[in-house]
Amino acid sequence: MAVPNYTYLKLKMMGPNGVITIESTYEHAYDCDVECIEYAKALMEFETLIANLDQLGGEAPDSKRRAGAFEPTEAIKLISIDPAYADDRALRISATLDIK
Repeated sequence: MAVPNYTYLKLKMMGPNGVITIESTYEHAYDCDVECIEYAKALMEFETLIANLDQLGGEAPDSKRRAGAFEPTEAIKLISIDPAYADDRALRISATLDIK
């Protein structure tokens, strides 16, 4: 049952002992508008972030890959660097590389 008057920045409402009038200044109204706009921008950015996280969360991780494990995608050849040592000192290259 309140009556706002935006021209004069007043809000009037009935109280237990008569009319209650709440006044403001143009500076305060401007500050409230700026704060409202900043809040709306932050809310939009937050909703966009949540939507992107939901989209990323829906992607299933590759069960074959895990941190610290290297698995080549193609066949490889082991080329010994020094014939005196075993395979622990070998160079791994692609098995499909051309001889040239």
